Order: sequence, then structure tokens, then C-alpha cells
Amino acid sequence: FGWTIAWAPFVGLFIAKISRGRTIRQFVVGVMFVPTIFTFMWFSIFGDTALHLIMNEGYHTLIGEVQADHAVALFKLFERLPFSAVVSFLTVILIVTFFVTSSDSGSLVIDSLASGGAPVTPVWQRVFWASSEGAVAAALLLAGGLGALQTMTIASALPFSLIMIAAALGMWRALVIEGHHHTSLNTG
Repeated sequence: FGWTIAWAPFVGLFIAKISRGRTIRQFVVGVMFVPTIFTFMWFSIFGDTALHLIMNEGYHTLIGEVQADHAVALFKLFERLPFSAVVSFLTVILIVTFFVTSSDSGSLVIDSLASGGAPVTPVWQRVFWASSEGAVAAALLLAGGLGALQTMTIASALPFSLIMIAAALGMWRALVIEGHHHTSLNTG
């Protein structure tokens, strides 16, 4: 849950920035339902495949390999499938794309916040924020490994949780006011 809270401000502001002009319904469908359906399909397909291999094909060693190192669990599954090299390569491309777009969207949000919400900012400023993100992540990885990076991310979630509560209350209030305004225009 800490991961969700830690990432929410960056992802939320990025999605809000690229969703300008869309209705709330379009926003909810595009942001909540489409990714949820994709995630459900991903875990259903690959999770079911792993369970099938373990329960029906006798690949009981897969359990120990996954428990030993969660980071390579998906690739251990792929080793047991046809075209494992191709599927693993495509997965690495997807993972790199995920990290690059996540970093880019985070840099865009930080850059926008640092410049007072300006729609256009200098390129060097965005490069600075992206480089800073990379430097902090590298320092945490070198100092304490993946555990330190994960701990820092989760620890940063506490202050953001307070901001998220305030933002949710503000959004609720704005929707209520908008609803009353819309009702008064239709009845007046």
C-alpha cells in the first residue's frame, strides 16, 4: 500500500496533466478500468501458467527459485516456456519502457511543480530533475541495495498520505459544488 501512496502524487499529477479536456468518465475509464483489466489479464495468464507448470507439469523447483529471488521470478517462469529468449527480451523491453516513462512522468511533474505550474519549461530544467532522480536512486542502490530504495520509497509515503487525504477532500468538495452549480443552472 505504501508503494501506491508514494507513487500516487507523481502519477496523479501526470495523468491530470495529459488528461486536460477529458470528462471525469473518460478519465476514470482510461485510468482505472483499462489498466485494471490489463493487470487482471497479465496475472491471470502468467499466474495460471506458473500454477499449471507447478501442479500439472512437475516443475516444483520453480517455487524455490521464486522464493529465493522474487526479482527474477518472471524470467524463471519464461525459462520453462517455448520461445523463452524472445519472451524474456520483450519483457526486458517492457520493463525498460516502464522505468523510462515512469521517470519521465515523475520528472515532468516535479519540473511543473518547481516552475509554479508553467505549461512549458526549459529542457535543461527537466533534464536536471531526471538526472537528480537517477542520482538519488543510484546512491540508494549503492548504499543499501534494492532494500534501501524500497524502504525510502515506502517511508516517503507517510507525508504524501496526508496530502492525498487533503486532495481527496478537496476533489469531493469541488464535485459537490459543481453538482450544485449544475443543478441550479438547470432549474433556474
